[in-house]
Amino acid sequence: MNTEFFIAKRIFFEKADQKKFSRSIISFATFGIALGLSVMILAIAIILGFKKEIRGKVIGFASHIQIVNYDSNSSYETAPINANQPFLATLQNMDGVISIQQFSTKPGIIKTEEEIQGVVLKGIGPDFDWNFFQQYLVEGNTFLVTDSTRGNDVIISQQIANLLKLKVGEKFIMSFLNENSNIPRNRVFKICGIYKTSLEEFDKLFILADIGHIRKLNNWEEGEISGYEVFLSDFDQISEKANEVRDQIFLHQNEQQDFLRVVDITQKYPQIFDWLNLMDMNVWVILILITLVAGFNMVSALLILILERTNMIGILKSLGIANYNIRKIFLYLSGLLIAKGLLIGNIIGFSLSLLQKYFGFIRLDPTSYYVETVPIEMNLPLLTALNLLTMLLTIAMLVIPSFFISKITPDKAIRFD
Repeated sequence: MNTEFFIAKRIFFEKADQKKFSRSIISFATFGIALGLSVMILAIAIILGFKKEIRGKVIGFASHIQIVNYDSNSSYETAPINANQPFLATLQNMDGVISIQQFSTKPGIIKTEEEIQGVVLKGIGPDFDWNFFQQYLVEGNTFLVTDSTRGNDVIISQQIANLLKLKVGEKFIMSFLNENSNIPRNRVFKICGIYKTSLEEFDKLFILADIGHIRKLNNWEEGEISGYEVFLSDFDQISEKANEVRDQIFLHQNEQQDFLRVVDITQKYPQIFDWLNLMDMNVWVILILITLVAGFNMVSALLILILERTNMIGILKSLGIANYNIRKIFLYLSGLLIAKGLLIGNIIGFSLSLLQKYFGFIRLDPTSYYVETVPIEMNLPLLTALNLLTMLLTIAMLVIPSFFISKITPDKAIRFD
């Protein structure tokens, strides 16, 4: 039987001295731990949710990895590659690759009677995965792309629709320029759907259309595209998979084929992902500060417990109990108090997180934050580790104050009032 733990439990559950001043201090310390943990849970859930939401939207527009012509620069006017590449079958069977789809882009201008707006026409093929845009479609429907015919249906963002006063079912004219011609080429498109992701930088830019229009506008041959988009199952493997894709392209490369370049999404939009990575620093600052505050609260509570139990410490020492064993009693007692605080903190933190996740009570300005409500992502292994780390660090901070027990002598402690 663990005698120290037994004594600690008796002290923890006793009710006789609840009116003592020390109980208020200890309750305050326990509440501080609960409040601190709930704040840490909310901070982690919000940061993870925010990163997942923004990252998912950027990837939905541009995929994890793009394979393009080496001569293509950072603009949306691209050099073509052949759609029939020998490495495609290998990439489609690669571990961690969900799908591969072809795309083309071309900048142009939409002009209505009252407004004018520069946009990018993104051409999609029959292999396009509509899952991302379907979840953000606010009006209308998607369109079908076939190899046999070229449709005039397009999907535009709500931001563009509001700016140009366009609605589903209406037609508009879009003008394009080529390098070899100063005469604009016009195309008439019909709006079949409107999407809204609240990612303003992309919403104001992209219009989805049949890839055949871009081939025709650029005078490309049938089967030429801007490149391929590769979607992965795990974002954290993006660098590793990009290198594997490069290796496969290099193995299948010959003089007759296009010289290709592999670009992952973090390289294509570094400003967005650098900004998201900076949020991790904010989380660490919050975790460290709150853990320190909780630790100092418990140090104060432990010292008060020791002073309150001076008489008991003297009796135990007179019975021959070593300082080490008495320290264990108070460390066990502190551990029980911390566990109580962590339990309350988890209940508060998880409850608030789940309420926000499913009901979205706290709303945001999408023009500033790119989301309409505070996003929540619950990572149970990470939150479990947070609980364990908080417990261990707080108890570790209590080890040194517990040595105060060795300063108490039995003769004075038993007479202590």
